[in-house]
Amino acid sequence: MSDKKKNQPQVKSKLHPRNKHRERYHFEQLIEAHPALKKHVQLNKYGNESINFFDAEAVKTLNTALLKQHYQIQHWDIPANYLCPPIPGRADYIHHIADILASYFNKRIPKGRSFRCLDVGVGANCIYPIIGHVEFGWSFIGSEVDDTAFKSATKIVKSNDILRDVVELRKQSNPQDIFFGILDKEERIDLTICNPPFHASEEEAKKATLRKLRNLKGKKITKVDRSFGGQSNELWYPGGEKGFVKVLVRESKKFANSCFLFSTQISKESNLDSIKAMLKSAGAMEVHIIPMGQGNKVSRIVAWTFLKPKDRENWVRVKWKKK
Repeated sequence: MSDKKKNQPQVKSKLHPRNKHRERYHFEQLIEAHPALKKHVQLNKYGNESINFFDAEAVKTLNTALLKQHYQIQHWDIPANYLCPPIPGRADYIHHIADILASYFNKRIPKGRSFRCLDVGVGANCIYPIIGHVEFGWSFIGSEVDDTAFKSATKIVKSNDILRDVVELRKQSNPQDIFFGILDKEERIDLTICNPPFHASEEEAKKATLRKLRNLKGKKITKVDRSFGGQSNELWYPGGEKGFVKVLVRESKKFANSCFLFSTQISKESNLDSIKAMLKSAGAMEVHIIPMGQGNKVSRIVAWTFLKPKDRENWVRVKWKKK
């Protein structure tokens, strides 16, 4: 068993160098931060401490401990059957997008609460605003179409002093819109981030989950655990990921001068060519594609701006210079 333990990687090398979660979880410290985690910790087949990642309650408790230890969040919970996000992967998005921003700012990451980010679909978990504010001091607008998710995110913000004055939640009343109904035409924000729904239908989402569980467990699985199911707006959208991003790109063009940098995560590499064509057709001035990796999962960030070089320089000089 000791030989196997030595072979376990101590650093998750695919994660961003600034990511707090590159090393293996220090369960002693996590349990100290959140004692409820202790009952979920067990030795895995390599002889290392771990949790059962197929147990929804264990995963949620681990997230609570990580948020307490690393992000000063004392009160965090999500409703049953809502997605429990992998915090290391969410942190990676924030750090990679910060690097893109730094490329416009003399290799410095813009920091402080005057830097405003819109999280499209903040979810019940409010993870991106937590990480973005603690890491870089950014303030956030979180949009959400789902009533239960909106109430959950609101409770998280109100329950944590560190978030109360820097995260504003806005309800999207029209599920067909993304920026319309959320941003005023006169409003200026520095960044948008988004994790779009991945699948085109509920049936497709179920099949994909069953395939994933079969691969992980090494045996046939016929039923999806609803604890990991997620809600419809979290998992699927007409046309899938590509269909959602098509609307995102179209609406971003309407708000071309309202935001410095738009971005989204893209899970399917096969969608990249179509998305690049969409952005070219929309008139994006610059497009960035940044690969991300967590374990065996590979995704990427696509970021774009409609601002001309002179307008970008003016934005940075006026809006970021004091950060």
